[in-house]
Amino acid sequence: MSTINYNETIPNNVNLSEDKTLQRALEQWQPNYLNWWRDMGPDNSSGHDIYLRTAINVTPEGWASFDHVKMPDYRWGIFLAQAEEGRKVNFGENKGMNAWQEVPGEHRANLRRMIVTQGDTEPASVEQQRHLGLTAPSQYDLRNLFQVNVEEGRHLWAMVYLLHKHFGRDGREEAEALLQRNSGDADKPRILEAFNEETPDWLAFYMFTYFTDRDGKFQLCALAESGFDPLSRTCRFMLTEEAHHMFVGESGISRVIARTCEVMKQYGIEDPVQVRAKGVIDLPTIQRYLNFHFSVTIDLFGADQSSNAATFYSAGLKGRYEETKRDDDHVLKDGHYKILEINNGVLAEKEMPMLNSLNEVLRDDYIRDAVSGIGRWNRVIEKAGLNFRLAAPHKAFNRHIGAFADIKISPDGKIISEAEWHANVRNWLPSEEDRAYVASLMGRVIEPGKFANWIAPPPVGINRQPIDFEYVRFN
Repeated sequence: MSTINYNETIPNNVNLSEDKTLQRALEQWQPNYLNWWRDMGPDNSSGHDIYLRTAINVTPEGWASFDHVKMPDYRWGIFLAQAEEGRKVNFGENKGMNAWQEVPGEHRANLRRMIVTQGDTEPASVEQQRHLGLTAPSQYDLRNLFQVNVEEGRHLWAMVYLLHKHFGRDGREEAEALLQRNSGDADKPRILEAFNEETPDWLAFYMFTYFTDRDGKFQLCALAESGFDPLSRTCRFMLTEEAHHMFVGESGISRVIARTCEVMKQYGIEDPVQVRAKGVIDLPTIQRYLNFHFSVTIDLFGADQSSNAATFYSAGLKGRYEETKRDDDHVLKDGHYKILEINNGVLAEKEMPMLNSLNEVLRDDYIRDAVSGIGRWNRVIEKAGLNFRLAAPHKAFNRHIGAFADIKISPDGKIISEAEWHANVRNWLPSEEDRAYVASLMGRVIEPGKFANWIAPPPVGINRQPIDFEYVRFN
C-alpha cells in the first residue's frame, strides 16, 4: 500500500497524491474496505470480467470510461463536482456568507451525522443485493446490478473521503464503523430501517432501485445545496451516477410489465392465477410490491415534524430540493406548510411552521417525482389495451415512522381498524405466497442476448452496445 500510485489506482480530483495525511488514512481504510467487499459484496463474482462504467473525471464530456473489469480491481475514485467560483450559502441564517471550505466548529457534529447517515446507505444496498447475481434474468441485467453495486461502493468512498479529510480521528472512527455495520445484522444493523430489509428477488431489486434510490436522489439534492462546499460538490457528482440506478429500476419494471401484458394479450387472460400459470408476474402482485417499496421508502424522509430538519436548514447545512429555484426568502421563519393529521377519525390538512415541516416538504417533492414514473408504467399497460392501472398508495399507508406509525390506513387513505387491516393486507402488501411465487421464477440466464421468460428485453443495450453483447465474461 505504501507504494500505491494514487492517481492511477484511485482516480480523483482532490490532489490525493499530494495529501500525505489523507494517504495515511486511506492506507488503513482501503484494505478493510476490500475485505468488506470480498465478504459482503456480490456473491461468487470476483472472477467475472464485467463491462463497467468507471468515473474518470467531472467534465460533462466523457466523464466515464467503459471496459471489462473484475469488480475487486474496480477503480473506486474520489471526485468533487467542479467548484463554483464565489459560491455562497444560499439559505438559512447564514444566507449570503461565503460557502465553507472547512467544517465550521459549531456545525461539526451535525455535519458528521449527516455524512455518516448518507454514507451508511451506500454499502447497505450492496449487502442487500449481494445474492441477486445468482438469479439474474440476463447478462444485461447482471451487468446493471454490478454497475449499481460498484457505484454504491464509490459513493461510500466519497463519504469516507469527507470523513477522513475534514473530521480527524472522529471521522476515521466513523469510516471504520461504516464497514462494521451490516444490513439486517441483529447486533450491528444499518442506521435506516429500509436498508435492513431484504432484497430477495429481482422484482424487489427493480422496485428498490426505482423507489429507494430515488430517495437517494432527493437526499443528495438536498445535501448538494449545503453551505459546506466539499459536501455539496461531492453530492453533485454522485447525482451523475445515481441517474443510472433509477433507470435500472424504472426500465426493469417497465420490461416486467411489458412481458406480462404480452402474455395476457397472447392468451386472452386477466385472472392472476392464469397469468402466473404462464410463468410471468401478474399485475396485482406488481402493485403489492409497489405499495411495499413506496411506503418503506417514504419513511426514510423521517417524521413530518422535525426540529433537526429545522436546525440543519437554518444553519445552512441541508437545503430543500432545488433550493435556489424556489421563489421565497430561503429563511422560512414566517413560512407555513400543510401537513396531515388525524381529525375526528379522518385525515385532514393542518398548517404548521415551514421550518419544522421540511422533511414533509422533501417527501412531497419525492412523491410527485415517483408518481410520474408510475404514470409511464401505466402507459405500457394502456398501450397493450388492458384496463388495469398501477397507483401509488396514500402517503399515510403502511408507515412506521411519524404520526401514522401506529395507525392502520388503507392505500386510498382511509383510517381503518386492526381487523379490517388484517382482512385486507394480503391484497395490499406482498404475501409470503407472492414472494414465493416470484422467487420461483428466479433462474439464472447467462447466455448473451437471452432473457428469462418473465421479463422483456430492453430496447437498446448499454453504451450503444448490442443487446446480445457479452456484458459479463464468466472466467
